[in-house]
Amino acid sequence: MADLDIDFFRALLLARRQETLALNDARRASQQTVELDQSRVGRLSRMDALQQQAMAQATQRNTDLMLLEIKAALRRCEEGSFGLCCECDEPIGEKRLHIAPTSRRCIACAQHEK
Repeated sequence: MADLDIDFFRALLLARRQETLALNDARRASQQTVELDQSRVGRLSRMDALQQQAMAQATQRNTDLMLLEIKAALRRCEEGSFGLCCECDEPIGEKRLHIAPTSRRCIACAQHEK
């Protein structure tokens, strides 16, 4: 795609990857196994800890997905297909790519998917 500044988007994707990895490292402590020792923690506290752990695990799954999407977008930059819709092969709007640089579909195809 000649109109897109691929270097700009590559740098944007690399920055998002670094940001995501840094946040991931900061969250690791929240994902530790919950201690179920009743003599130390009350029932409600354990339930709260289990809920927080489940939320942390869901966040980790989302983070892993985001990292995979960034990796795929970087691969598309290298292959020359970044900015082209994977469904219709038409250009993805530049404004859309600025907001969501991992987008694989144009707006029209993304709306048809729903």
